Amino acid sequence: MGRIAQTDGLTEVQRDILAAVRTFVDKEILPHANDLEHRDEYPEDIIEAMKEMGLFGITIPEEYGGLGESLLTYALVVEEIARGWMSVSGVINTHFIVAYLILQHGSEEQKRRLLPVMATGELRGAFSMSEPGCGSDVSAITTRADRDGDEYVLNGQKMWLTNGARAGVVATLVKTDEGAQSVYRNMTTFLLEKEPGFRTHGGITIPGKLEKLGYKGVETTEMVLADHRVPASAILGGEAGRGQGFYQMMDGVEVGRVNVAARACGIMIRAFELGIAYAQQRRTFGRPIAEHQAIAFKLAEMATKVEAGHLMMVSAARRKDDGQRNDVEAGMAKYLASEYCHEVTTEAFRIHGGYGYSKEYEIERLYREAPFMLIGEGTSEVQKRIISRALLKEYQLPG
Repeated sequence: MGRIAQTDGLTEVQRDILAAVRTFVDKEILPHANDLEHRDEYPEDIIEAMKEMGLFGITIPEEYGGLGESLLTYALVVEEIARGWMSVSGVINTHFIVAYLILQHGSEEQKRRLLPVMATGELRGAFSMSEPGCGSDVSAITTRADRDGDEYVLNGQKMWLTNGARAGVVATLVKTDEGAQSVYRNMTTFLLEKEPGFRTHGGITIPGKLEKLGYKGVETTEMVLADHRVPASAILGGEAGRGQGFYQMMDGVEVGRVNVAARACGIMIRAFELGIAYAQQRRTFGRPIAEHQAIAFKLAEMATKVEAGHLMMVSAARRKDDGQRNDVEAGMAKYLASEYCHEVTTEAFRIHGGYGYSKEYEIERLYREAPFMLIGEGTSEVQKRIISRALLKEYQLPG
């Protein structure tokens, strides 16, 4: 371990967890990631090992069978895993958000029934807001839930579900007619429970996985709802959760943005490791290219960006753990880390020269994974909008 991207003030338990995950990444993920990624193959053995380590329940309280750790611990674990292979961190990302939503907003019945099996990884979670026509504009969703007696009937199409096939519960944001003047108070989150797999069952269809530039191995899917009936108890939080879906989901997105920042940090840490190693091995004009000022300055800039992204991610996670609102801090961390991730990975790619374009070299995979960080959990432009709005409100001139 080098000196960059270190975290001060960790407990002994946190240090032990991170040491175990780091060893796991080095021994069980990095040696296999490229081969699995190029074949777009789901990492079954890696996921089973993560279940045994308790990583699916890392933030779920002990009373529900989890480890009861903080958002910071989780984010640092994600950073380590993404350093090995970003797709593996994606397997637990949406699962973690759904568990967080249930813990924070779910009914007691939902917590007791779902969290224990989520902690073991037996039940997997997926998270669904986006649709084919709305992108980052959540207010534009068209999927609806109409009340019919004691049930709701759901119709519409959702998009970009990570773990969409393997998940058994999908936290899904839809429009409901609550009679409110604001569109945001006419949205409700449902916990849709389904059979895993690419299939049609009870009005839910998962048609197949979407082909992607990167982020391979883990499936990304659509979800089509056609007269899917659920009881009112499927609302996140029960009847009390009616019309609260947007605000519940935004709470989940805040922790999700910390997660994406952590994944971006993991990718750029690995890109820096590969870049600085190759720069010391590759020789031109009789000496290692690391001794040429052009490359040495690149390495200095890359390391500085890694450190800055890591520190902002840690700060945002700690703020949330302290019970403070962190929409601005999470947005800043996600924005900075994702942009720096793309820049650092690109520089590492350029340091490798022609070899960076070869699938034999790991940097080729990272170069395709990094762009996802720019759009996951809201684009950089969305983060800037969130940040600027909050700042203008905070620093509003008197009168």
